[in-house]
Amino acid sequence: MNPALTIGVLGALALLLIAGAIVLVLAPIQRSRHLRRKFGAEYDWEVEHAQDRRAAERELVQREKRYAKLRPRPLSEAVRQEYMRNWAAIQERFVDSPAEAVRAADRLLAGLMSDRGYPVRSPEQAVAALSVERPEVVAGYRAARAVLAPGADPPRTEELRVALVRYRTLLIRLLERPAPASPGDRAAVPQAVGSRGSPARPDPPSAR
Repeated sequence: MNPALTIGVLGALALLLIAGAIVLVLAPIQRSRHLRRKFGAEYDWEVEHAQDRRAAERELVQREKRYAKLRPRPLSEAVRQEYMRNWAAIQERFVDSPAEAVRAADRLLAGLMSDRGYPVRSPEQAVAALSVERPEVVAGYRAARAVLAPGADPPRTEELRVALVRYRTLLIRLLERPAPASPGDRAAVPQAVGSRGSPARPDPPSAR
């Protein structure tokens, strides 16, 4: 074989090997960046609770593939209004029975997620699906459910109020219409938790 040709072939092979090595090095970095952008705070939560970062990223990649085709079903206006009426009743109940109101909010949200087409056979499955389609609400939803989790210490009224505010945030996201709402529709958005007959108190910073 021509020495010059041999050198050319070896040089090409060396370049291919170098390119392959670069891809192997950069691929995990690019995957981590993508997952951080996609899942936000949920990425950090998975890394903290998984065996290691690689296991956490593997779970998020599988989750993204599993629910990539999830398209929430639209709600009719009648159904949407019914959910808002139910939410108003829950907020009224909070004044006298805070824990029961929070439990009712959890059931209402489970029904709403089911109506929108999210899988809700278990809380973990609901969280996984939400994290792909609406990652910004997952931390609040998980924290709200933890307030009355079995084995948890009895929550204070303020903790229950914050949990209800977090449920409200998810409710608003799931009741959003595909098209921008008109100014007249904004009045129908569920209001923050307040006392009966008085203006609603502003959401606490920790609930956002």
